[in-house]
Amino acid sequence: MQTTIDAAIEAGKEIMTIYKTDFDVAYKEDESPLTTADKRAHTVIKAKLERSFPDISILSEEGNHLSYDNRASWDKFWLVDPLDGTKEFIKKNGEFTVNIALIEGESPVFGVIYAPALDVLYVGEKNKGAVKIEKASQVDNLNKVFENGTKLPVPAQNDNNIRVIASRSHMSEETKQFIQKLTKEYDEVETISAGSSLKLCLIAEGKADFYPRYAPTMEWDTAAGHAIVEAAGGKVTTAEDGKPILYNKKELKNPWFLACREK
Repeated sequence: MQTTIDAAIEAGKEIMTIYKTDFDVAYKEDESPLTTADKRAHTVIKAKLERSFPDISILSEEGNHLSYDNRASWDKFWLVDPLDGTKEFIKKNGEFTVNIALIEGESPVFGVIYAPALDVLYVGEKNKGAVKIEKASQVDNLNKVFENGTKLPVPAQNDNNIRVIASRSHMSEETKQFIQKLTKEYDEVETISAGSSLKLCLIAEGKADFYPRYAPTMEWDTAAGHAIVEAAGGKVTTAEDGKPILYNKKELKNPWFLACREK
């Protein structure tokens, strides 16, 4: 745990050194943006994980994407998004994260999300729970996060309202329809906007009730947040039939999904 958290925070520091400059933006084949920060964060995380866990493979957004034939035999692997929310990074609104998840079989069992501009860390582990740590880079011993962090979900002050979280960059027509349906079922529905995997973190915290995602995501976008949501008692399932979201698929793109907080 300490190694993974250290990797996320060190990657966050690399990201922030770029964030404070007038950086250049390149574009991948799918037209998604790429910055030097993405590459530096990937290098930091890869080096730390390989040094401590040489027998566990790494699948990173910014690394080499092996074919399914090469990945199919993996029973355990790291799934990494070195900089999730590059669009938010470019906008300089602070809502971007470092995501590291451990996948066992087809399910995320451990997740770390670090928001470097906010200096907030989220950690979730199957059968152990989920926590949030403020001012994470200033904490000396993060190996005891489950003892010292704020346990998630945080008890709600007013649980009468329904809160739906939607992407700042990806508000689809289907998401609008989902929200419209809720307004017919509940007296008051509030829409919350956020970027990157912080949307899943807000579900884990209990600050939002639903996160419908009717827009494209990849496995590395969701794995860490998925682990944290489930460790906090919530669910992340396919939007179509409520089945579990699976990882290390032949096609790394996720189906549309719905995240719900603990009830």
